[in-house]
Amino acid sequence: NDIAQFPRPVHHRIPNFLNADLAAENLATLPEFQSATLVKVNPDTPQRRVRHLVLSSNKTLLTPQPRLRTGFFSTLHKNNDNIPPALPIEALTNSKGAAQYGKSVTLYESYNVDLVVVGSTAVCPKTGARVGKGE
Repeated sequence: NDIAQFPRPVHHRIPNFLNADLAAENLATLPEFQSATLVKVNPDTPQRRVRHLVLSSNKTLLTPQPRLRTGFFSTLHKNNDNIPPALPIEALTNSKGAAQYGKSVTLYESYNVDLVVVGSTAVCPKTGARVGKGE
């Protein structure tokens, strides 16, 4: 039915559904998002707009390293010293940008996450139970 955008095929990934950006914009209007200072967002393509909104709202982004290749988590904040001021936020919202400019976080560090955003393949409207990518 062409309800998913690039990347394709959607097998073994969270599909990048049409209107994922609209869902991100709606999320940014919620009081929970607005009051959060540290937001954990998965590195999947459908959540790229959420990561952008986190950084453009002067919040700290906590994102897992894809497949845990270069560490466990990275934190990014647009005002960090290691991020050039002229660098567009879009350069920070993909896995390459997170790896290059993010601060690596280990399992032993302490931090308080205010909001967690995860993608889903499907969500039950009655219970909120979600189905991930099936790995």
